[in-house]
Amino acid sequence: HLPKKRQTLLFSATMPDDVRKLAMDLLQNPVNIQIGHAAPVMTVAHRFYPVQMGIKTALLKDILEKTKMESVLVFTRTKSRAKSLAQQLERSGHKVISLHGNLTQQKRKQALDGFREGRYEIMVATDIAARGIDVTRISHVINYDMPSTADAYTHRIGRTGRDSKTG
Repeated sequence: HLPKKRQTLLFSATMPDDVRKLAMDLLQNPVNIQIGHAAPVMTVAHRFYPVQMGIKTALLKDILEKTKMESVLVFTRTKSRAKSLAQQLERSGHKVISLHGNLTQQKRKQALDGFREGRYEIMVATDIAARGIDVTRISHVINYDMPSTADAYTHRIGRTGRDSKTG
């Protein structure tokens, strides 16, 4: 249903080899424009806390209590961990919502809208939230579970430190 003569554009903070190959196969005379390097922006500060799994949640709660944060996005590796961690944080008195692939599209939209509007101070999410969400007031991104690739890390932390703001 698309017109034969058209322009197709593809934008991404990173371009994995398999996506690049697919684009080259599908597009006619593609042009690649790269601005800078696929690396975290300079406005984002990074901290690393090596911790055993058994005390990870306690450390997270301590960080949340002792750090001034406007809005926090916490990434987990699995849907079940996102749901479970959100419940634990809620029992500790935090306004929290989870976002993961087991939710219906309507529930995902409600969760994202609530987080965007400030009804929730924390969103615990899987990598479903690492790309393409537009929430401007995220002050902190916490990787509860390490991402599987450097690109995933770049996309996760790219939810903060936007528009020359720090994160």
